[in-house]
Amino acid sequence: MSSYFVGHNALFNGDHAVHAENCQHLPAEQYRTYLGEFTNCRPAVQQAMTVYPTANGCFSCCESCHRVFSISA
Repeated sequence: MSSYFVGHNALFNGDHAVHAENCQHLPAEQYRTYLGEFTNCRPAVQQAMTVYPTANGCFSCCESCHRVFSISA
């Protein structure tokens, strides 16, 4: 089990990234919220979405939960 966190500040695309505790992109303590202990990123992202509907897995530490959206013109 790993601890997961969600960043308070939205990324350029509006997502709030969910990170595992050992992620190199984990925000400083004052800029993140603890989500809990989970066996994988999927329930962590679901938990984060209750607060931030645009929560998304970090591309680095939660790759299997990272959704990529293309913007059509």
